Amino acid sequence: MIKTPDSIKRYNSAKYRFFKPVVVNFFTREFPRLFGPVMRERLADELIDLFERLCPESTRIRPGQMLWNALDKNTRGDSPNRRYVPVVLSMITEQDVDQLIKGTAMSTISKNAIARIIREAYEQGGILSSRDLGLLTLREPSTVSRLRKTYEQENGCTLPHTGALHDMGSCISHKRTIVRKVVAEKKDPADVARECRHSQKAVDCYLKDYQRVKTAYEHKQDLDYIHMVTGIAKHVVKEYVEIMNHNNF
Repeated sequence: MIKTPDSIKRYNSAKYRFFKPVVVNFFTREFPRLFGPVMRERLADELIDLFERLCPESTRIRPGQMLWNALDKNTRGDSPNRRYVPVVLSMITEQDVDQLIKGTAMSTISKNAIARIIREAYEQGGILSSRDLGLLTLREPSTVSRLRKTYEQENGCTLPHTGALHDMGSCISHKRTIVRKVVAEKKDPADVARECRHSQKAVDCYLKDYQRVKTAYEHKQDLDYIHMVTGIAKHVVKEYVEIMNHNNF
């Protein structure tokens, strides 16, 4: 007798929390002799399609989703006039459970889910910080940030979070990318802003501060001196110096 994999025993029943399995189970329970497995699946798909057309997603919350008040993507978290927008986030999906049943590592599903909810919030006009993500997933912000960075590296992208779009937190990788594209590759800053999903204001600020640090650094290679004459925080000065030395700009 073939032993049932532990991942199936542990997670298979979780699928019955989602809409389609509930509909299929209804036909199985109420009409056991009328419809076979294939017909039950097809009927469920047809009913769900009808429901999708009659009840747009924005008017309801599905199983696995939650409502969150996210920072408006056009405001900053440190602004006294910050605004918030309600967003619906898919914390767990049927596809996530399918992956768990197949034995996919929880860490892989977690980083994909974090990327998903960051994008969902942004598409609805909001933006999530590592603190938001930590609260939503009951993880330390540093852990969430590590998972996000791993996803970005593996997929060659920049997710639209507060550190990237509002220059908040530690985002040296984004500074380096933007400076390289504009200074070394001679790209238009407006194009770079779109490519990196940054605001034009943030990109202009990166470039302006980079040039100020570069000018001061070429005059005197002392971080305290550069900090004093530019008024830029020491840790940010250090980041720009690292970018210069690493890329030979």
